[in-house]
Amino acid sequence: MFHHAPMGFELGGRRALVTGASAGIGQEIARELAARGAHLTLAARRLDRLEELAETLREAHGVEVEVLKADLAHPDGAGDLIAACDQGPEVDVLINNAGVGMHGDGVGHDWADERQMIQLNVLAVAELTKHFAGRMRERGTGRILQVASTASFLPCPGYAAYGATKAFVLHHAEALDEELRGVDVRVLALCPGSTNTDFFEISGNVRGRAQIATSLDPTAVARAGVDALQRGKRVTVPGLANKLTTAGLRVIPRRLQATLARKVLE
Repeated sequence: MFHHAPMGFELGGRRALVTGASAGIGQEIARELAARGAHLTLAARRLDRLEELAETLREAHGVEVEVLKADLAHPDGAGDLIAACDQGPEVDVLINNAGVGMHGDGVGHDWADERQMIQLNVLAVAELTKHFAGRMRERGTGRILQVASTASFLPCPGYAAYGATKAFVLHHAEALDEELRGVDVRVLALCPGSTNTDFFEISGNVRGRAQIATSLDPTAVARAGVDALQRGKRVTVPGLANKLTTAGLRVIPRRLQATLARKVLE
């Protein structure tokens, strides 16, 4: 099924690199891009799952799909992925989706795990963005979509370091997008809230009632992200409950935000 593209950036025939494409939101973004005619380079650690997805998308949409094994939680991971991509077709669209959460005691967490999360959520995102945004600026066109989070907007007790990594992703995207105003290169942020993926199981959190009630389907999140990419919308918060929450934060004094967040996240 081919979706009518919203006004703006045409995806047909362009090459998109999607990280963390083997599951969850990343997989759904890959499907959405292929449905709109984009050729894909899919990157993740689980090559077998990528191969399976690639085959499905080639058959369904007649697009080219390449797969690359990448471990972006490793310090060399982003550099290796860049080197592999530079051998292939020029990347017109970058989707920085790979990321992981960590729930629990922010002081007591194992440092090796936390450092890996920061490597994946912050350093790999920054390195990939810097490289591909540079190439896009030289060519005068391109789009980058950063998968941030509603956690980007406030301190998150129980998700202290994770929330901080997502604040980096959001602020970095908004600042670069403003810097690039003179060219047709955009750096956009998608800020989903609770989504029905395996994120919570991996992060070690059991969702509370409020999180379950407001959880979105990853397909809807992916569609909102790809729409935003084509329209050039700087920050997108999918889901009405999430929109209201993030809007409400503007009127809550900063010193109370962590206290309120703790109550909600518990």
